[in-house]
Amino acid sequence: MRPGVSRPGGPGGRVLGRGRTTARVLLTWLLTTLALVVLDRWLDGFATGGWWQPPLAALLLGLLAGVVWPLVMRVALPVALFTLGLGSFLLLGAAVLAVSFAVPGVVVADLRTGVLVVVAMAAVTAVVSSALAIDEDEVFFRRARRRAGGASLEPCPPGVLFLQIDGLGADVARRAVRDGSMPTLAAWLRSGSHALTWWHTDWSSQTGASVCGILHGSNHDILGFRWYEKDRDHVVSVSHPADAAEVERRHSDGRGLLAGGGASRGNLFSGDAPFVSLTMSSLPLVVPRRAGRRRDRVGGGYYAYFANPVNAVRTLGTSLADVYRELSAAARQRRADVRPRVNRGGLYPLARPGTTVIARDVVVAAVLEDVLAGRPVVYADFLGYDEVAHHSGVERFDTLEVLRSIDQQIGRLARAVQLGPRPYHLVLLSDHGQTQGQAFAQRFGETIEAFVGRHCGGSPAPGHHGPEPRDSRRPAEGWQVASALAEAASGPGVIARRLRERVETAGAAEHRHRTPSGQPGRVARVAPGVVVVVSGHTAGISFPDLPGRVPLEEIEHHWPDLLPALVDHDGVGFLLVHSEEQGPVVLGRDGVHRLTSGEVLGEDPLAPYGEHAAGLVARVSAFPHCPDVMVNSRYDPDTDEASPFEPHVGSHGGLGGPQQRGFLAHPRTLTAPGEVVGAEQLHRVLRGWLSELGHPEPDAADATVGPDSPAALREADPSRV
Repeated sequence: MRPGVSRPGGPGGRVLGRGRTTARVLLTWLLTTLALVVLDRWLDGFATGGWWQPPLAALLLGLLAGVVWPLVMRVALPVALFTLGLGSFLLLGAAVLAVSFAVPGVVVADLRTGVLVVVAMAAVTAVVSSALAIDEDEVFFRRARRRAGGASLEPCPPGVLFLQIDGLGADVARRAVRDGSMPTLAAWLRSGSHALTWWHTDWSSQTGASVCGILHGSNHDILGFRWYEKDRDHVVSVSHPADAAEVERRHSDGRGLLAGGGASRGNLFSGDAPFVSLTMSSLPLVVPRRAGRRRDRVGGGYYAYFANPVNAVRTLGTSLADVYRELSAAARQRRADVRPRVNRGGLYPLARPGTTVIARDVVVAAVLEDVLAGRPVVYADFLGYDEVAHHSGVERFDTLEVLRSIDQQIGRLARAVQLGPRPYHLVLLSDHGQTQGQAFAQRFGETIEAFVGRHCGGSPAPGHHGPEPRDSRRPAEGWQVASALAEAASGPGVIARRLRERVETAGAAEHRHRTPSGQPGRVARVAPGVVVVVSGHTAGISFPDLPGRVPLEEIEHHWPDLLPALVDHDGVGFLLVHSEEQGPVVLGRDGVHRLTSGEVLGEDPLAPYGEHAAGLVARVSAFPHCPDVMVNSRYDPDTDEASPFEPHVGSHGGLGGPQQRGFLAHPRTLTAPGEVVGAEQLHRVLRGWLSELGHPEPDAADATVGPDSPAALREADPSRV
């Protein structure tokens, strides 16, 4: 038996004997018959006639649901998929009408009546399944075993399931193991089968950069979850299907982590997998079919899930329960005045089950199909923890409940792999962590877009009538150092003069107005010729009317107030700008870091962000679409908090605190990864594990590779990738 994986006959994975299965069928038939009798008395438009019609109708309807219906769903699956399973009840309701004509004395007046009969039968079946199952896992494994057709493969290397818990930081994972929120992972670690470590993200600690680097081995020029490309006058958002497809085109060389028969489930990018579903870069309605990709038909990975109407009832019920949990948790936060917190009203309570329940269930169903098909490698993303942590907090009670539900599904998959035709290893990981803090707009009274616009000649904020007294708690010595540093870094420029003036007029007023709290937009033209794009804890400022990368000296000339105001803001940690004389320069409140020479003058603005910060920032500075000014939020190591530029409680996207540390749990039989810095290095670790297990290197001879792919870039200029 492989480490960390228990057999289905163990706890939570019991296999039913034939006698118990027969008893379940007979009991279900009996209770369904009684349900039809009750419906005869209660439901207008439905009648069953004499004593023999209800059991016969129940038998026919049972055969319809168990034998005929799965065959029908192979054709009608899109109806169920796009209605989250509810469309299947309409089709079954029509089938009930047909049954009423086949059984004399049974009357079904219309389609509405037929649907109500189907819902009642599905509810009875669900109750029987739950009552007879020793626990919920037994329901899962009964479904899995019915689909395990005893297929076998020729001798082959073990498969690998890469299961990503989106947004779960390494520190939170360790505490969740300790405190019982991840019992599956805790059992693996305590048994010694798995090891838990962490990896350091890139500067862009968000899913787009991380997953592209992990799956394709390159995240070159990915600056955030969204960024502005001046040459195209376009804001790229990796959550938009067309943009995700373009990003993948630039980075795919046909040799991704999932090439050679793998599957991508619920991801932003495909990793060159031939089997994909719920993958943003490969949505069939937006993205043309790529050569060599056998994209699953719409919803094909979820056939077994939606083929059973009981699953739709169960998912709907669980979703409604999750809506209640969200409303209850939000009310509890308000009553206790928990801070930081954000507004959790509107449509969010109804949208939350989309990631915490529905997407989770269908991704698990798709992965189970992959296991039973014996696919060599699968990468699946569980989004629920990340979504709830954004709105509730990284370790609030309702967030940890979602984490526990994901851990439970992982435990089921770990036991279900015993039913597959090949052995499997399980690797758990995350794409980044999250750093908690009060949102920038809540804390400082205006968005970063409004702040930049105001200091670039935009309209003053509503309610602002002039300067307010400056906060004199910060000593002037810091500005004395910063003045000298800025002089050294950029010569006798405007920014140096402005910093020096601030020291000389320590008692002077400064602009610190407040505006009503607002929601930062995805992109804002905050002033004539100024664009700001926000991505979590980073904000990119671009000047589209000026070609190329605008140097620090030119920014000083056109917008003399901007850089001093940003550097001095309590919510800004550091800025990345490019100097004509010094190259890439990081500016902080009390110091400057010259990235080319490594020289630090005064206090290093990158010191709170770790030893790898300088290298990661320098790498981004060399990206073709690096904004003219890149802003990172201020991280406070004392409180372990930072204020995101988006309206979130837990957030990520930049450097600072737990967002930089993703977790990685792997079987101890695989080579220890050592220190991992950046998603591209993590890709090499995962690829190395596949090679270690005997998986062949992917062959991209037939792959369609774009001119901006890593392979093409390497050929044109090896230094670019």
